[in-house]
Amino acid sequence: MSRRFSAVLGNSQKLDGGAMFGNAPKALWSRWAPADEQNRIDLACRCLLVQDGGRTVLCEAGIGAFFAPELRRRFGVQEERHVLLENLAALGVKPADIDVVVLSHLHFDHAGGVLSAYREGSAAELVFPRAHYVVGERAWQRAQKPHARDRASFVPELQPLLEATGRLERVTGEHSEVLGEGYRFHLSDGHTPGMLLTEVAGERGPMLFCADLIPGLPWVRRAITMGYDRYPELLIDEKGALLADLQARGGRLFFTHDAGVAACALGLDEHGAVVAKDAVADLRAAP
Repeated sequence: MSRRFSAVLGNSQKLDGGAMFGNAPKALWSRWAPADEQNRIDLACRCLLVQDGGRTVLCEAGIGAFFAPELRRRFGVQEERHVLLENLAALGVKPADIDVVVLSHLHFDHAGGVLSAYREGSAAELVFPRAHYVVGERAWQRAQKPHARDRASFVPELQPLLEATGRLERVTGEHSEVLGEGYRFHLSDGHTPGMLLTEVAGERGPMLFCADLIPGLPWVRRAITMGYDRYPELLIDEKGALLADLQARGGRLFFTHDAGVAACALGLDEHGAVVAKDAVADLRAAP
């Protein structure tokens, strides 16, 4: 089956560069992501839209606009409006057209976009009225009982809304009943337990939605992790194994948080290490 891939931007953020690059020194990471006077770097919340036949699948929904103004400022969200819905509309896709939303994990910057924009005095609602929602079982359990270290990363009202649809699938293995053939999951625990990385089969090889295992082009480097990662050493091992597998199969990476790069292919350097190549800002420019 022929699949059409589109990169769709949601609300953007500015976050502390030191937190985004873990133990890498600023003298190094500032070459890849220049910081402002508050040490913040630009970050995207980019989603992958997959149109295969008569079905429309959205990999994640970004941060959205559900935060109240004071929290929006605290977490560096740049726009008040729901940017993802605007950019989907520009592609001719209405909220009711989305058949499946895959959530790699339930941190607010990956799942908040399924919620309506903030309105004072009004409860949040889901914006995709017909969608099935796919999330990993262990990621779901983490959101139900978060650790103190990442409790603020979750949205307490989100899980009840997803359950109430009757269209929630909590997957435990490599495949989803809702998605079926052509979609495969890689489970990763380094950033947060049970994160799903969605691999989508394509005519030119698989496309991997990297989520927070590899949030952008600089993090393709095996040793570069984030300060937000729960288990950095495990993440490095997971990243190394997955990159080697994808490179051998001609796979591509899709980045959610890179402000300027949507995707890249993979190659090998002179030492045999996997490196990024043919980076593109938009999937329409992919070679």
